[in-house]
Amino acid sequence: MSRKGSLIATFLILQCTFAMAQKVKYKDLIELLNAKQYEMAEPFLKRYLQSETDNPSAYLYMGIIYQENSSKNDILKETETLLNNIDSAIFFLNKALPMLTEKEIKRHDENYQVYVRRDPRTAEFAIKQSDIQLDIETRVKALKEKKEKLKPLKSNFLQAQKLYEKANVLFKAIQEKYASENEMFLRSEESLLAELNTLSLVFDSCQLAFKNYKTILPELGKTGYNQQQALLKIDDFKKDGLTTTDFMLSDLKVWDYSGWVKKSVETIQKEIVPMRDQLVAYDVEINKLREKLKKDSVSVKNELSKLADKLPYIQLNKFDTNPMPAELFSMKIVELEYLSGLIANKHLHDSASVIVRMNCIKSEITTVRKLDSISSHLAARNFEAAAMNYNHFISRAYGTTAVLRSLVKTTKEYANRERARKESELTRATNALKWVIAASDSIPLFMEVQEARASKPVVIVPESFTIGLKYKDSLAVGYLYSITPSRIPDVGTTFPVDAPNFKKRSLPIIKGLGVQEANEVYIALIYSQNKVKEGFPATIARVNKATGLAWAINYKFELTPTELLYTASTGELTIKTTGTNGESQIVVIDQKGKKIH
Repeated sequence: MSRKGSLIATFLILQCTFAMAQKVKYKDLIELLNAKQYEMAEPFLKRYLQSETDNPSAYLYMGIIYQENSSKNDILKETETLLNNIDSAIFFLNKALPMLTEKEIKRHDENYQVYVRRDPRTAEFAIKQSDIQLDIETRVKALKEKKEKLKPLKSNFLQAQKLYEKANVLFKAIQEKYASENEMFLRSEESLLAELNTLSLVFDSCQLAFKNYKTILPELGKTGYNQQQALLKIDDFKKDGLTTTDFMLSDLKVWDYSGWVKKSVETIQKEIVPMRDQLVAYDVEINKLREKLKKDSVSVKNELSKLADKLPYIQLNKFDTNPMPAELFSMKIVELEYLSGLIANKHLHDSASVIVRMNCIKSEITTVRKLDSISSHLAARNFEAAAMNYNHFISRAYGTTAVLRSLVKTTKEYANRERARKESELTRATNALKWVIAASDSIPLFMEVQEARASKPVVIVPESFTIGLKYKDSLAVGYLYSITPSRIPDVGTTFPVDAPNFKKRSLPIIKGLGVQEANEVYIALIYSQNKVKEGFPATIARVNKATGLAWAINYKFELTPTELLYTASTGELTIKTTGTNGESQIVVIDQKGKKIH
């Protein structure tokens, strides 16, 4: 019968014995044990040992079977079973050791066939007691060493997983408190730094435990485990770092919480803390300029332009796209610009020139409107949220949020009042530009005048002169006034006109031309577009700055006057006239008002 057939037959005999509740015979069992068919033999050997206590071979093989079973146990998932198998193996091996005498081996050598060796001296095969004892001692030593390594291995593994889960919980607790990572930086305090430190310590302890686990693991031989850890960088504060992991996996991916903590703490210490101090210092600098302006009544505009370069805009915008301190500083700076402008423009407001005064007002209105806009926007802010983001700045620069809110409100109300005042001044200045004040008379510098007004402009050359007609008792006289920045003319006169043809009802068809020469000579030509028998009626007047009205003549043109040209060297006036068909004529008047041709 073959070896395999013999083993099967032995197993069947043992099965029958087991089924019939008969006593197991060791001579049958040893066949399976010598063939290392431990799985088949185990139940029968256990039953055998229940009644037989003096067979060292049975104890030896029972120890070996438990040792074999321990080698099949998963070191992480079946640790307790593994340890129990090791303890059982050691127990049975130690029980067999003192019973293995020379007499026992010689008497039952068939039970120890696995230890048959060729003697190097005699070249004969034999079983030595020393070989069996050495094998048992080696096995017991290996089992004890494995047991000693298993406990710290499992402990470090469980510790690594537990600490990682704790680190994950700590990170989530921090993440849930803030809408963004930048908000976390802005609101960072000692309590947050403590939380970050705890997170880092827990994760570092996790890494140390995992390192210890990995150090012990190779010492246990083939275990089926060789976890390779990869640290994942936390880039997105609201998305990364939230998932846990199974430390049983070979490809082990864990979030690098310590790396993130290190980077975060470094940002807080190297960027946030210095920035907070800079904000307070910057506010102090603005306040100093305000005190200087108030005390000395001097403009601080130059200092403000230098101060603008010191504001940490780049740092602020890195953490807040719409930082409250920056808007607050802008409000305070614009207010100082406005106040500086008032001081700088003080003497200009006393200028005789309406234009100068109006330009000052326009400049001031531009600034005060900006102040009104900034303060209004700032007043609408959520100061509670701002207080959380900039608690250090508010508490040190203003004491409380209420004080800051009061400042913004006061500035807004001031901006509203000043804007209304300056716009009223601008309205008055703008209206003043529309009139020439000649003694007690006001001459309009716009064409759409009320019916009741006596003065009716015919020609207006901006910032130069105006020509028109005055009606008194329906009779017209002409006028010419220079337009000065003060709106008080340095040249002004009235002159007689062709009154019958320049009646008030004829105003829609009355036109005019004018020319000025070096601010010394003014020529006025008023004509009617209604042609009478002799031609188009007109009045021509010359006014000298030094002597006033030189002359005024009535004239009738064959064609409509369209252009004036004054020759200073001769004092002659050339008048070009044009007909409806494109024909033209030239009329020349000498310096005394006489027609030359």
